[in-house]
Amino acid sequence: MKSRRRVNSAVRPFMMTMPTTLGAEQSFFVGEETFVSSKSPDNNYGVFFEDDGDTGYFYCMDLSRETNQILDAMHIYNVASVVDKHKPSTARIEWSDDGLKSALFINDYAHAVFDFAGRRGYCRTNFPSPNAKWTSFGHEWSDSALEWFL
Repeated sequence: MKSRRRVNSAVRPFMMTMPTTLGAEQSFFVGEETFVSSKSPDNNYGVFFEDDGDTGYFYCMDLSRETNQILDAMHIYNVASVVDKHKPSTARIEWSDDGLKSALFINDYAHAVFDFAGRRGYCRTNFPSPNAKWTSFGHEWSDSALEWFL
């Protein structure tokens, strides 16, 4: 069953509200091994966030493939650079209503978005270079990518 969430229109009266699906939510400490994954509610795509103790990355996958399911990856942070890593954090993965876009929020702050329909990723670090077999676009951040989740 889908869990739908709408942004309170009183908070953002100037924006059209779009339903989203909560894919996963998990508390963690930056720098401790963490894995949070979610499958699209409507398609054969998936995403996962991983903190391996040194870095945090957000990955997108094509789950219909037998092998080489990972399509692209985006850098979220270097553990050594996170100043408040001693405090608990919450990673949340949301899906757009069409199940073709996924966003990673950490402590309610959007860090990355994958657009499977547009074959594109957006992240605040703009690193690394994207997988050229999946997309011809870079990972440059754009606030417009959040319109699918507001």
